[in-house]
Amino acid sequence: MDTPTAELEIELHRWDAGRHTVELRFRRPDSDADISPARGLVRFDTAALLALAIDPDAYGQELSRQLFAVDEVREQLEQARAVVEAKGWPLRLRLFIGPSAPELQSLLWETLTDPRTGRWLLTQETLFFSRHMSSYDWRPVQRRPRSALRALVAVASPEGLGGTQPGSWALAPIDAAGELKRARAGLGDIPVVTLEAGTRVTLPALAAALRAEKHDILYLVCHGALRNGEAWLFLEDEAGKVARVDGDALVAQLGDMEHRPLLIVLASCESMGNGSSVDDGGALLSLGPRLAEAGVPAVIAMQGSVSMATLEAFLPVFFHELQQDGQIDRAAAVARGAVRDRPDRFMPVLFLRLSGGKIWYDPGFGHEGGLEKWPALLNNIARGRCTPILGSGLLEPIIGSSREIARRWAEGHHFPMAPHERDDLPQVSQFLAIVQEESYLRDTLVLELQRELRRRFAADLPDKPSGSVDQLVKDLKTVGEAERRTNPADPHQVLAALPFPLYISTNPDSFLADALTAAGRTPQVELCRWRDDVAWPPSVFADRTTDYQATPEKPLVYHLFGRFQEPDSIVLTEDNYFDYLIRASRPGQDSPHPPAVLQAQITTALLFLGFRMEDWDFRVFFRSLRGREGSALSQRLSHVAVQIDPAENRLLDPDRARKYLQQYVGSKVSIYWGSVHDFMRELQEQWQRREADR
Repeated sequence: MDTPTAELEIELHRWDAGRHTVELRFRRPDSDADISPARGLVRFDTAALLALAIDPDAYGQELSRQLFAVDEVREQLEQARAVVEAKGWPLRLRLFIGPSAPELQSLLWETLTDPRTGRWLLTQETLFFSRHMSSYDWRPVQRRPRSALRALVAVASPEGLGGTQPGSWALAPIDAAGELKRARAGLGDIPVVTLEAGTRVTLPALAAALRAEKHDILYLVCHGALRNGEAWLFLEDEAGKVARVDGDALVAQLGDMEHRPLLIVLASCESMGNGSSVDDGGALLSLGPRLAEAGVPAVIAMQGSVSMATLEAFLPVFFHELQQDGQIDRAAAVARGAVRDRPDRFMPVLFLRLSGGKIWYDPGFGHEGGLEKWPALLNNIARGRCTPILGSGLLEPIIGSSREIARRWAEGHHFPMAPHERDDLPQVSQFLAIVQEESYLRDTLVLELQRELRRRFAADLPDKPSGSVDQLVKDLKTVGEAERRTNPADPHQVLAALPFPLYISTNPDSFLADALTAAGRTPQVELCRWRDDVAWPPSVFADRTTDYQATPEKPLVYHLFGRFQEPDSIVLTEDNYFDYLIRASRPGQDSPHPPAVLQAQITTALLFLGFRMEDWDFRVFFRSLRGREGSALSQRLSHVAVQIDPAENRLLDPDRARKYLQQYVGSKVSIYWGSVHDFMRELQEQWQRREADR
């Protein structure tokens, strides 16, 4: 469990031409009670601060005096620090500068001093300071496993820097090899990827490299300039000459990406001349807030002329600490301590929009004993006493998340409800079904998925989307074959290689049935017949002469919420879920579930794969399961739920959310924290090791 961390937020907004509001809010990690914030009006004398810019200590003291000029605000700061010092808690200090006061971003907040002692406030490794940013991007920040972290390093060293001829720029030439060496040293054990040999550091090349693979860190070294409030980056063109790129173009490229870097480091460049530092005029710093607003979770930039010695001391410590626990603001605090004696110690600035400050996680069973859970699970699989239940996490890498679909529909159809409901697909679908009609909703889903498949797999699907169900099914089959061919740990392929007699899926795709067929097994597909107005296909249990029973050789794939081949069978709207729950709750012969499926839910260990436990699919099925008499959840079996690690900006307190979810599912269910792909890779390794030892 992470160390409890107290939080102190300072918000600044423009009040009038000469004053700003300051609000200080303190949160204790051991209490849910709200503490009334301290508020007041302050004046920032930028002229007085500018005159002190050559003396960081004096600047920081004056800035602190102006910020904490209100007695109530200063007293609450002192009380908060007294509490955390007494409890031994770290303190996460966030400074939020509202959109109404962008001029305050240029102040040197990292020079702040302790109002009590006058010493630099950020020397303490237990004080995690960042400039907190909001974002117009609602997509959740998906943390990655620590082992998967990778960095893209790009050093823009165009010809024409430092020259005096027409067309050249009065900027210091860049030692690309030296900067790359420094970047590798700074990143430590994090794998580094560079642009392919011969590729110029153009904006399109950067964007293409970031789209080609998931890079968690972008480390960009280049010159910059700030002119009339506009940031310019000096990258390269195709001929290797200087290309002056509008900083907003970089922001737009990153904002449009499906997978953006979790951290961007905008590093200043080393001079090859007689200087030891470079000043980009604040261009790189000014990009920090804009990148954060565009959805980049964390940005480190320099706020002026920074020495190479400071960078060489700061960055290696930062990245080393980042690999310890994934907390960016804590890593920055330790790195600041490493440069505390340098006059430009305040230059690195951290812009952050993560509530918990973490960019990676360790997959596993958390604090429940880790590998102690594996033997029982493997034994149940081998003896046919385990039933996998497939959730949307297996489908999301192919068609995107239901939240992304909901947001697109909400924007395109002017969904009128609260903003936080716009990523709830059942709610948005309910709106469309009522305002338009249900057939329109289902036709729209088919066309939406075809377009998304072509956006993600353009090389495999060259033809245009037709909107037909048959084409969608064909497209999914093509993509599934490509995934199994290129990814040995493809979740459906791993599941198909294990001797399960029954699979239950909440997804409408046929990836699993296709994977089973490719593995030499003969799957039988059955659907939960939860409504009467659907032209259901013949049931595999209808032919009494065959007396079908699910076996590992001839397994049953049971779709709970419909499948694409029968669009009307898909549980999509809120009303659909309610109708399903009412129908599925019927006992005995009135149940829409075949006896074999009901029996498996009672007598086998359940393996929930790829669910977010706040989603409708899981909650509806789990509720119907818990309400069933003799449910397997009450038996002495080891159940496992693979929970995608909580998205950073969807949960206010991820640690408490974990506790809540564990209480919700009960002590009989062990939660594996991580993505379904993390789990399937480990399951594959564990099973292969078991088979090799036999």
